[in-house]
Amino acid sequence: MVVLSQPAALDHYSSIKTCKPTCVFTEIPEIDLRDPEAKTLIVKSCEECGFFKLVNHGVPMEFITRLEAEALRFFNLPQSEKDKAGPPDPFGYGSKRIGPNGDVGWIEYLLLNTNPQVTSLKTLTIFRENPEIFRSAVNDYILAVKRMTYEVLELMADGLKIEPRNVLSRLIRDEKSDSCFRLNHYPPCPELQALSGRNLIGFGEHTDPQIISVLRSNNTSGLQICLRDGTWVSVPPDQTSFFINVGDALQVMSNGRLRSVRHRVLADSLKSRVSMIYFGGPPLSEKIGPFPSLVGKGEESLYKEFTWWEYKTSAYKSKLADHRLGMFEKTATTGQ
Repeated sequence: MVVLSQPAALDHYSSIKTCKPTCVFTEIPEIDLRDPEAKTLIVKSCEECGFFKLVNHGVPMEFITRLEAEALRFFNLPQSEKDKAGPPDPFGYGSKRIGPNGDVGWIEYLLLNTNPQVTSLKTLTIFRENPEIFRSAVNDYILAVKRMTYEVLELMADGLKIEPRNVLSRLIRDEKSDSCFRLNHYPPCPELQALSGRNLIGFGEHTDPQIISVLRSNNTSGLQICLRDGTWVSVPPDQTSFFINVGDALQVMSNGRLRSVRHRVLADSLKSRVSMIYFGGPPLSEKIGPFPSLVGKGEESLYKEFTWWEYKTSAYKSKLADHRLGMFEKTATTGQ
């Protein structure tokens, strides 16, 4: 934390961390979903940085813009109205607090279940005038993003040469898939000029625990990823494309070949950032462990087998920046 020069004006930021700005990274892997080489390029980018930009993805822009408009309509409501959709249980509206373990950020959000039948009533009640418009916008978007995600995971399986090719996609196609959807709003923060050139953290550094995360944002910058050498870099925004993150569960299933990417979001001084993230998770009872075909001859499994429920429970007891996979790694000496 830095000492702010205007403490009276910035009291409401006092618990939120800051960091120095970073350089823009212009070498984000960009993959065309219709490229005949997509399966190879997907695996290569997930091995090298656990992250890539997806273009020619097939998700209609009208679905994207309609949902963003509905999200902004909600986030622009008076705070007292928004609070009626919270606190999150875990679904619903949240502001500044991220999880139950003390993490905070310059953010407000809606967390939704991806099963339309389980959409939080707490959230829908905020749209008293026309809740079906919001529900329809969410459902159309999620359905299109799911289809795209199935295709990405099947191409990934092809690139990894694991069979059947739906070995990954079936986990999030399953009707019991523990997937969720998050709408994030990072309000502008004009007072950032008082932070002496530092940026306010919107969402602190972390990896995503699920199999895969699919992110779309407006054209406001803020997303940063950590490269393999520990360098933090800024990702140029692109509101027409999706950004794909490898999650912890996929890192384990690939025996560490694909790496979950550590990332964070910084607040902007003048423009709001709106992002939508689909987190594809397996059923709670699914056993997670390395695929045998991805453990090479003479190699050992790097991870203990666990259920998704066990890992999810452990992850949500930790702080964002914790190395969540650590307690599930096998030690080099004992193999246990």
